[in-house]
Amino acid sequence: MSRELMWNGDNLTVRIYGQSHSESIGVYVQGFPNSFNVDEDKLSSFMARRAPGKNAWSTSRKEPDTVRLSYEDDGYHGVIYNTNTRPQDYEDLLRNPRPSHADYTGNLKYGSSVMGSGGGSFSGRMTAPLCIAGGMAIQYLESMGITINAHIRSIGSIQDDSYYSTSDKEAFLESLKEVGGKEFPVVNDDKGNRMKEAIQEAFSRKDSVGGVIECVVEGFPECLGGPLFNGLEGKIANIEMAIPGAKGVEFGLGFESTRIWGSENNDSFFYDETGELKLKTNNCGGILGGISAGIKNAPIVFAVGIKPTPSIGLEQDTVDTVSKKNTKITVKGRHDPCICPRAVPVVEAACAIALMDSILCKERE
Repeated sequence: MSRELMWNGDNLTVRIYGQSHSESIGVYVQGFPNSFNVDEDKLSSFMARRAPGKNAWSTSRKEPDTVRLSYEDDGYHGVIYNTNTRPQDYEDLLRNPRPSHADYTGNLKYGSSVMGSGGGSFSGRMTAPLCIAGGMAIQYLESMGITINAHIRSIGSIQDDSYYSTSDKEAFLESLKEVGGKEFPVVNDDKGNRMKEAIQEAFSRKDSVGGVIECVVEGFPECLGGPLFNGLEGKIANIEMAIPGAKGVEFGLGFESTRIWGSENNDSFFYDETGELKLKTNNCGGILGGISAGIKNAPIVFAVGIKPTPSIGLEQDTVDTVSKKNTKITVKGRHDPCICPRAVPVVEAACAIALMDSILCKERE
């Protein structure tokens, strides 16, 4: 049995169904303007960035993630048929739950029919339908001149060039636009090679490694969002935290801003030589008081922290929930030694859904 997972925006509704090793997984997107023509070839290219089994730092499970898209009633339906399932790898995990995974709590709340195998509805596999909805939203935003680009900011202690680490913001943003076409999604390829070595080391140790994904939104208009519960940060964070493995979201300079003086953190306003309002810095990440600033040199900037994959090949301590005894577990199956490379388009997709929903709120006022 599959448990439907739903995100309710103010205008968009995203309903995801299926499980990691079920026959199919898919999504219903309601509220998407039917007058907008989705480019299915472009959507297919976006989905390929997340697809598994393509390189040495990904799971060995190979899925083409071909999307069958149709318009039904008042919304789009996108479905993917799983082609490479191995549910037998997960037969004992509800009895012997994996450390730091949803096996225990998911089974406790929903039972084995919802958990299924491979984490069931809790699996990272379920970000594929999320990317269908987000890939469509990205196209819609791009038609309005809004672009979303993400990259791996760090893996372990290895840092890529990032928005706040570089003094030449314009050059960085130009380089960031190229990341979506790379096999390994970083700005600085030399640092990317070091990250790949770290992932390979984790894989060789039968372990895993986490990291941080940075996302930049350019061209987003002013005055979207609001105070308190209507804040744009909260809207974005709400759906970003739905990504399995996400452990935190920070906006602008984020937690680093807690280590500096207010006079250092504050973004001073000024008019340039043409009379255009700008910020001297963008520590706020393009959002003030929960509202998009819409200032040209202050794009929306946020980052998502991704934990190490909990399914690892090392022997770990766990329990047998039937016999009520302590035991050991060695996880079988095929898992990413690092979630970050394939999570980059997922972060973009989640962001696009939140931002498109905000845009539709403005359009329908």
